[in-house]
Amino acid sequence: TPILHYEKPPGHVGTYKKIEQNHDLEKALDWKLIEALDEAKPSQKLSFSILNTHRSVGTLLSGHLVRQNKMITKPIKVSFTGSAGQSFGAFLTKNLDFYLSGEANDYVGKGLSGGTISIKPNDQSTLIPEEHIIIGNVTLYGATSGNIYINGQAGERFCVRNSGAQAVVEGIGDHGCEYMTGGLAVILGSVGSNFGAGMSGGMAYVYDEISDFSKNCNMEMINIDPLTNKDVNLLKVKLTEHIKHTGSPKAAKILNHWDTSLKYFKKVMPIELKRVLADQKNSKKVA
Repeated sequence: TPILHYEKPPGHVGTYKKIEQNHDLEKALDWKLIEALDEAKPSQKLSFSILNTHRSVGTLLSGHLVRQNKMITKPIKVSFTGSAGQSFGAFLTKNLDFYLSGEANDYVGKGLSGGTISIKPNDQSTLIPEEHIIIGNVTLYGATSGNIYINGQAGERFCVRNSGAQAVVEGIGDHGCEYMTGGLAVILGSVGSNFGAGMSGGMAYVYDEISDFSKNCNMEMINIDPLTNKDVNLLKVKLTEHIKHTGSPKAAKILNHWDTSLKYFKKVMPIELKRVLADQKNSKKVA
Protein backbone atom coordinates (compact mmCIF):
# COMPACT_ATOMS: atom_id res chain seq x y z
CA THR A 1 0.00 0.00 0.00
CA PRO A 2 2.71 2.59 0.81
CA ILE A 3 4.34 1.87 -2.57
CA LEU A 4 1.11 2.29 -4.54
CA HIS A 5 -0.15 5.29 -2.57
CA TYR A 6 -0.41 8.40 -4.74
CA GLU A 7 0.00 11.80 -3.23
CA LYS A 8 -0.46 14.64 -5.69
CA PRO A 9 2.78 16.64 -6.01
CA PRO A 10 3.05 20.41 -6.40
CA GLY A 11 1.80 21.73 -9.74
CA HIS A 12 5.25 22.31 -11.22
CA VAL A 13 6.35 18.69 -10.66
CA GLY A 14 5.61 16.33 -13.55
CA THR A 15 4.78 12.68 -12.92
CA TYR A 16 4.22 11.66 -16.56
CA LYS A 17 5.45 12.75 -20.01
CA LYS A 18 4.30 16.30 -20.75
CA ILE A 19 7.06 17.64 -23.02
CA GLU A 20 8.36 16.13 -26.26
CA GLN A 21 12.08 15.41 -26.05
CA ASN A 22 14.42 16.89 -28.62
CA HIS A 23 17.42 14.67 -29.30
CA ASP A 24 18.88 17.04 -31.93
CA LEU A 25 19.17 14.18 -34.41
CA GLU A 26 19.09 16.71 -37.23
CA LYS A 27 22.55 17.84 -36.06
CA ALA A 28 24.07 14.35 -36.26
CA LEU A 29 27.25 13.99 -38.30
CA ASP A 30 25.75 10.91 -39.95
CA TRP A 31 23.56 13.04 -42.23
CA LYS A 32 26.72 14.40 -43.85
CA LEU A 33 28.04 10.85 -44.14
CA ILE A 34 24.81 9.64 -45.77
CA GLU A 35 24.82 12.52 -48.26
CA ALA A 36 28.48 11.99 -49.13
CA LEU A 37 28.10 8.22 -49.43
CA ASP A 38 25.05 8.50 -51.68
CA GLU A 39 27.06 10.73 -54.03
CA ALA A 40 30.41 8.95 -53.73
CA LYS A 41 32.02 6.85 -56.43
CA PRO A 42 32.96 3.27 -55.44
CA SER A 43 36.69 4.02 -55.10
CA GLN A 44 36.28 7.41 -53.41
CA LYS A 45 37.66 7.95 -49.90
CA LEU A 46 35.62 10.16 -47.60
CA SER A 47 37.17 12.36 -44.88
CA PHE A 48 35.57 14.28 -42.01
CA SER A 49 36.51 16.18 -38.89
CA ILE A 50 34.91 14.82 -35.72
CA LEU A 51 34.15 16.30 -32.28
CA ASN A 52 33.35 14.71 -28.92
CA THR A 53 29.80 16.03 -29.30
CA HIS A 54 29.34 13.75 -32.31
CA ARG A 55 27.84 10.63 -30.78
CA SER A 56 27.01 7.22 -32.30
CA VAL A 57 28.68 8.16 -35.57
CA GLY A 58 27.93 5.46 -38.11
CA THR A 59 24.67 4.23 -36.57
CA LEU A 60 22.26 6.30 -38.68
CA LEU A 61 24.41 5.63 -41.73
CA SER A 62 24.26 1.86 -41.21
CA GLY A 63 20.51 1.99 -40.61
CA HIS A 64 20.04 4.06 -43.76
CA LEU A 65 21.91 1.52 -45.88
CA VAL A 66 19.96 -1.41 -44.46
CA ARG A 67 16.55 0.25 -44.84
CA GLN A 68 17.34 1.34 -48.41
CA ASN A 69 18.70 -2.11 -49.28
CA LYS A 70 21.97 -0.41 -50.18
CA MET A 71 24.19 -3.09 -48.71
CA ILE A 72 27.74 -2.34 -49.82
CA THR A 73 29.51 -5.04 -51.80
CA LYS A 74 32.96 -3.42 -51.65
CA PRO A 75 34.53 -1.77 -48.57
CA ILE A 76 34.14 2.00 -48.35
CA LYS A 77 36.75 3.81 -46.29
CA VAL A 78 35.62 6.78 -44.19
CA SER A 79 38.38 8.68 -42.38
CA PHE A 80 37.92 10.93 -39.35
CA THR A 81 40.27 13.30 -37.57
CA GLY A 82 39.71 14.55 -34.03
CA SER A 83 38.13 13.38 -30.76
CA ALA A 84 35.07 11.18 -31.28
CA GLY A 85 32.15 11.22 -28.85
CA GLN A 86 30.48 8.20 -27.29
CA SER A 87 29.64 5.09 -29.33
CA PHE A 88 31.87 5.79 -32.32
CA GLY A 89 31.09 3.16 -34.96
CA ALA A 90 28.14 1.71 -33.05
CA PHE A 91 26.25 -0.97 -35.02
CA LEU A 92 28.53 -0.35 -38.00
CA THR A 93 27.47 -2.58 -40.86
CA LYS A 94 29.50 -4.79 -43.17
CA ASN A 95 31.97 -3.18 -45.61
CA LEU A 96 31.99 0.18 -43.83
CA ASP A 97 35.59 0.87 -42.73
CA PHE A 98 35.98 3.71 -40.21
CA TYR A 99 39.47 5.11 -39.64
CA LEU A 100 39.98 7.58 -36.79
CA SER A 101 43.14 9.58 -36.30
CA GLY A 102 42.86 10.93 -32.77
CA GLU A 103 40.93 9.41 -29.85
CA ALA A 104 37.47 8.22 -28.89
CA ASN A 105 35.16 8.17 -25.87
CA ASP A 106 33.33 5.20 -24.32
CA TYR A 107 31.38 2.47 -26.15
CA VAL A 108 33.47 2.33 -29.33
CA GLY A 109 32.02 -0.33 -31.64
CA LYS A 110 28.94 -0.99 -29.51
CA GLY A 111 26.87 -3.63 -31.31
CA LEU A 112 29.41 -3.75 -34.15
CA SER A 113 27.67 -5.60 -36.98
CA GLY A 114 30.30 -6.48 -39.55
CA GLY A 115 32.12 -3.18 -40.05
CA THR A 116 35.77 -2.38 -39.37
CA ILE A 117 37.06 0.31 -36.99
CA SER A 118 40.70 1.42 -36.85
CA ILE A 119 41.95 4.02 -34.37
CA LYS A 120 45.41 5.49 -33.95
CA PRO A 121 46.81 8.67 -32.34
CA ASN A 122 46.84 11.87 -34.34
CA ASP A 123 49.80 12.06 -36.72
CA GLN A 124 51.09 15.11 -34.84
CA SER A 125 51.02 13.33 -31.48
CA THR A 126 54.35 12.77 -29.73
CA LEU A 127 52.92 10.10 -27.39
CA ILE A 128 54.08 6.49 -27.55
CA PRO A 129 50.80 4.81 -28.59
CA GLU A 130 51.07 1.55 -26.62
CA GLU A 131 51.69 3.51 -23.41
CA HIS A 132 48.56 5.68 -23.54
CA ILE A 133 44.80 5.17 -23.48
CA ILE A 134 43.21 6.49 -26.67
CA ILE A 135 39.69 5.03 -26.34
CA GLY A 136 37.35 4.88 -23.35
CA ASN A 137 35.50 2.13 -21.52
CA VAL A 138 33.16 -0.65 -22.69
CA THR A 139 34.49 -1.26 -26.19
CA LEU A 140 32.56 -3.73 -28.41
CA TYR A 141 29.67 -4.03 -25.97
CA GLY A 142 27.34 -6.62 -27.50
CA ALA A 143 29.22 -6.69 -30.81
CA THR A 144 28.22 -9.54 -33.13
CA SER A 145 30.77 -9.37 -35.98
CA GLY A 146 33.42 -7.17 -37.56
CA ASN A 147 36.93 -6.04 -36.61
CA ILE A 148 38.55 -3.33 -34.53
CA TYR A 149 42.22 -2.30 -34.41
CA ILE A 150 43.47 0.06 -31.70
CA ASN A 151 47.00 1.48 -31.89
CA GLY A 152 47.00 2.31 -28.18
CA GLN A 153 45.32 1.23 -24.96
CA ALA A 154 41.63 0.94 -24.11
CA GLY A 155 39.81 1.56 -20.84
CA GLU A 156 37.82 -0.87 -18.71
CA ARG A 157 35.44 -3.67 -19.77
CA PHE A 158 37.03 -4.20 -23.18
CA CYS A 159 34.98 -6.71 -25.25
CA VAL A 160 32.27 -6.95 -22.58
CA ARG A 161 29.47 -9.20 -23.89
CA ASN A 162 31.23 -9.44 -27.26
CA SER A 163 29.70 -12.34 -29.18
CA GLY A 164 31.55 -12.31 -32.49
CA ALA A 165 33.79 -9.33 -33.24
CA GLN A 166 37.58 -9.61 -33.43
CA ALA A 167 39.84 -7.05 -31.77
CA VAL A 168 43.50 -6.07 -31.53
CA VAL A 169 44.51 -3.57 -28.85
CA GLU A 170 47.75 -2.68 -27.03
CA GLY A 171 46.61 -2.77 -23.40
CA ILE A 172 43.35 -2.60 -21.45
CA GLY A 173 41.96 -1.71 -18.02
CA ASP A 174 40.01 -3.83 -15.53
CA HIS A 175 37.34 -6.46 -16.34
CA GLY A 176 38.60 -7.27 -19.84
CA CYS A 177 36.54 -9.79 -21.87
CA GLU A 178 33.85 -9.73 -19.19
CA TYR A 179 30.86 -11.98 -20.07
CA MET A 180 32.34 -12.53 -23.53
CA THR A 181 30.50 -15.27 -25.44
CA GLY A 182 32.31 -15.27 -28.80
CA GLY A 183 34.81 -13.51 -31.00
CA LEU A 184 38.51 -12.86 -30.47
CA ALA A 185 40.65 -10.43 -28.47
CA VAL A 186 44.39 -9.98 -29.06
CA ILE A 187 45.94 -7.75 -26.39
CA LEU A 188 49.51 -6.64 -27.03
CA GLY A 189 50.16 -5.35 -23.53
CA SER A 190 49.11 -5.42 -19.90
CA VAL A 191 45.57 -6.00 -18.64
CA GLY A 192 43.84 -4.79 -15.50
CA SER A 193 42.32 -6.91 -12.75
CA ASN A 194 39.44 -9.39 -13.04
CA PHE A 195 40.21 -10.40 -16.63
CA GLY A 196 37.85 -13.02 -18.08
CA ALA A 197 35.11 -12.79 -15.44
CA GLY A 198 32.05 -14.63 -16.74
CA MET A 199 33.80 -15.39 -20.03
CA SER A 200 31.97 -18.39 -21.51
CA GLY A 201 33.02 -18.20 -25.17
CA GLY A 202 35.43 -16.66 -27.62
CA MET A 203 39.20 -16.61 -27.19
CA ALA A 204 41.86 -14.16 -26.10
CA TYR A 205 45.63 -13.90 -26.54
CA VAL A 206 47.60 -11.65 -24.22
CA TYR A 207 51.18 -10.51 -24.75
CA ASP A 208 52.46 -10.93 -21.20
CA GLU A 209 55.95 -9.43 -21.43
CA ILE A 210 56.26 -8.67 -17.71
CA SER A 211 54.68 -11.94 -16.52
CA ASP A 212 51.88 -10.42 -14.43
CA PHE A 213 48.90 -11.61 -16.47
CA SER A 214 47.88 -14.63 -14.37
CA LYS A 215 47.52 -12.60 -11.17
CA ASN A 216 45.01 -10.32 -12.92
CA CYS A 217 42.79 -13.17 -14.16
CA ASN A 218 39.49 -14.35 -12.77
CA MET A 219 40.05 -18.09 -13.19
CA GLU A 220 36.50 -19.17 -12.34
CA MET A 221 35.57 -19.81 -15.99
CA ILE A 222 38.83 -19.70 -17.97
CA ASN A 223 42.10 -21.55 -18.43
CA ILE A 224 45.48 -20.28 -19.58
CA ASP A 225 46.71 -22.72 -22.23
CA PRO A 226 49.86 -23.12 -24.34
CA LEU A 227 49.81 -22.02 -27.97
CA THR A 228 49.24 -24.48 -30.80
CA ASN A 229 50.50 -24.09 -34.38
CA LYS A 230 47.01 -22.90 -35.31
CA ASP A 231 47.21 -20.19 -32.65
CA VAL A 232 50.61 -19.05 -33.92
CA ASN A 233 49.32 -18.69 -37.47
CA LEU A 234 46.23 -16.81 -36.30
CA LEU A 235 48.34 -14.36 -34.28
CA LYS A 236 50.57 -13.67 -37.27
CA VAL A 237 47.53 -12.85 -39.39
CA LYS A 238 45.96 -10.56 -36.78
CA LEU A 239 49.19 -8.65 -36.11
CA THR A 240 49.78 -8.21 -39.83
CA GLU A 241 46.25 -6.82 -40.20
CA HIS A 242 46.82 -4.55 -37.20
CA ILE A 243 49.90 -3.05 -38.86
CA LYS A 244 48.02 -2.65 -42.13
CA HIS A 245 45.18 -0.74 -40.48
CA THR A 246 47.06 1.33 -37.88
CA GLY A 247 50.79 1.17 -38.64
CA SER A 248 51.37 -0.07 -35.08
CA PRO A 249 55.08 0.11 -34.15
CA LYS A 250 54.58 -2.40 -31.33
CA ALA A 251 52.97 -5.01 -33.57
CA ALA A 252 55.80 -4.52 -36.07
CA LYS A 253 58.39 -5.00 -33.33
CA ILE A 254 56.73 -8.21 -32.15
CA LEU A 255 56.63 -9.63 -35.68
CA ASN A 256 60.22 -8.60 -36.38
CA HIS A 257 61.32 -10.64 -33.34
CA TRP A 258 58.72 -13.36 -33.76
CA ASP A 259 60.62 -16.33 -32.37
CA THR A 260 61.47 -14.42 -29.20
CA SER A 261 58.06 -12.76 -28.90
CA LEU A 262 56.04 -15.97 -29.07
CA LYS A 263 57.04 -17.08 -25.57
CA TYR A 264 55.26 -14.06 -24.10
CA PHE A 265 51.82 -14.84 -25.57
CA LYS A 266 49.24 -16.45 -23.27
CA LYS A 267 46.13 -18.12 -24.67
CA VAL A 268 42.89 -17.71 -22.72
CA MET A 269 40.32 -20.44 -23.30
CA PRO A 270 36.93 -20.58 -21.55
CA ILE A 271 36.51 -23.87 -19.70
CA GLU A 272 33.02 -24.44 -21.09
CA LEU A 273 34.15 -23.77 -24.67
CA LYS A 274 37.00 -26.25 -24.27
CA ARG A 275 34.53 -28.88 -23.05
CA VAL A 276 32.18 -28.31 -25.99
CA LEU A 277 35.04 -28.54 -28.51
CA ALA A 278 36.28 -31.73 -26.88
CA ASP A 279 32.77 -33.25 -27.04
CA GLN A 280 32.50 -32.34 -30.73
CA LYS A 281 35.88 -33.89 -31.45
CA ASN A 282 34.93 -37.11 -29.66
CA SER A 283 31.61 -37.26 -31.48
CA LYS A 284 33.39 -37.08 -34.86
CA LYS A 285 35.69 -39.93 -33.82
CA VAL A 286 32.71 -42.09 -32.87
CA ALA A 287 30.92 -41.26 -36.14
